[in-house]
Amino acid sequence: MMNTISDTAARVDSAFLFITGISVALLVLVTALMLFFVFRYSRKRHPEPVEVEGNLTLEIVWTAIPSIIVLAMFYVGFTGFQFMRTPPGDAMTVKAVARMWSWVFEYENGAKSDVLKVPIGRPVKLAITSEDVLHGLFIPAFRVKEDAVPGMTTKLWFTANETGSYDLFCTEYCGQGHSAMITKTEVMKQEDFDKWYASYKAEGEESKGLQILTEKGCIGCHSTDGSKKIGPTLKGIWGRKEAVVTNGTEREITVDEEYLKKSLLEPNADIVKGYPAIMPPQKGALTEQEIGALVDYLKKLK
Repeated sequence: MMNTISDTAARVDSAFLFITGISVALLVLVTALMLFFVFRYSRKRHPEPVEVEGNLTLEIVWTAIPSIIVLAMFYVGFTGFQFMRTPPGDAMTVKAVARMWSWVFEYENGAKSDVLKVPIGRPVKLAITSEDVLHGLFIPAFRVKEDAVPGMTTKLWFTANETGSYDLFCTEYCGQGHSAMITKTEVMKQEDFDKWYASYKAEGEESKGLQILTEKGCIGCHSTDGSKKIGPTLKGIWGRKEAVVTNGTEREITVDEEYLKKSLLEPNADIVKGYPAIMPPQKGALTEQEIGALVDYLKKLK
């Protein structure tokens, strides 16, 4: 059954089925001819080999037909490639920023989200870049993939035709947290998307703290709802007792403001037991105001 979740998926699947169909037909034909010739011209039937003269007509036919088939496959592939590389002029642009090990999607009105939210039936163009190493943005259901390269902006586009939630993966190995660099593409009804888009506000310390967590990619490794990720959850972190490893020695601490600030600037100084020491230091990446907003947000996150 043809995939119609997105326009690009329909194109890719059509090309795939066309080329696969021709390949299977050729496999059956060649195998059948091979078996026929093995039987027809076996030594038992022809103890003495017979000289076979060339046949110009046959040579032209078996050269022309494969050439036409190859050109047809090229045409299907090339027109599909052109379609996928040429976004419509009215496409909505979303900036996709990759970093170890999370995604941030930035919209034209300033809204930012760790989930790619798009309206149904509207072309969406992703302007993709990376803040650290090479990543790859891949939405399997839409049949679209593009590298995220530091210092460059790459692009892809799609039009989603069915509402739902679809996986979005990183497909370039980017370190220990690569396998967890997964988020979702949420295809919404136009009215629901408009409501979300219009409701974006970046004011208030609580929303500012969550915004920073999203922008800096923190929620790629730390959940805010208690679910398990690469790093410990941030839910209820304030005042929580944690077993940490400091310079190879295990000890128990109580999470307070000093610990939170130190964990941001020197994340590998006190490693929570059972978690890898993979968080990059945020010194220079966060201002004092941002650190304060994060601490205030985490104090209230229950």
